[in-house]
Amino acid sequence: MLKQSRSVSQSTYVAYTKGQSLAARRRAETMEENRVKLIGAARRAFAASGFAGASMDDLTAEVGLTRGALYHGFGDKKGLLAAVVAEVDSEMAERAQHAGSGAATDWERLIAEGEAYIEMALDPEVRRIVLLDGPAVLGDPATWPSQNACLDVTKQAVTRLIADGIMQPVDVDAASRLLSGAAFNAALWVSASDTPRTALPKAIAAFRLMAEGFLVRRS
Repeated sequence: MLKQSRSVSQSTYVAYTKGQSLAARRRAETMEENRVKLIGAARRAFAASGFAGASMDDLTAEVGLTRGALYHGFGDKKGLLAAVVAEVDSEMAERAQHAGSGAATDWERLIAEGEAYIEMALDPEVRRIVLLDGPAVLGDPATWPSQNACLDVTKQAVTRLIADGIMQPVDVDAASRLLSGAAFNAALWVSASDTPRTALPKAIAAFRLMAEGFLVRRS
């Protein structure tokens, strides 16, 4: 009888924990769905009105959520901007890599990716969210996870180019930070220019000339 009682109790416990696990999974799914909705709404709002002008009440209402969901998922408006910047900046990196995918050499691929990143300063969404509001609200881009992910990709490329004798044997971290930083700051300059389409070719030409200083000189 005691053995049977224990068996019933164990079965009840297993059923209970399974129920809890299912409920926990559902909560996690709901939180992720809400997160995606809020990032999408915030992305549209920040692109249209800027960080300062975007209304948290309006964007949460747009997706049928409350401010409580926003605070629970992101902490505050600044946290929401960080999530949006991370998404847009990651997409920029993917676009840059796609732009460089057709290059004939690893060196030209690296340059093409940098030039493509600079050119994205002409994109109104990129300009407002990543290049204007991002640094103003979130601080130094070198601290952004998305920028550090881009830096890691650049380090891999620089390591290969040095090993192949294309780039001079400089410190990989230093060279990668200079190349990545130059591309980002060139994009900042283009985005802040009164005549961005005039500034763009100047920025790209200067970026390429600076980068070529890393090349091994052939006699």
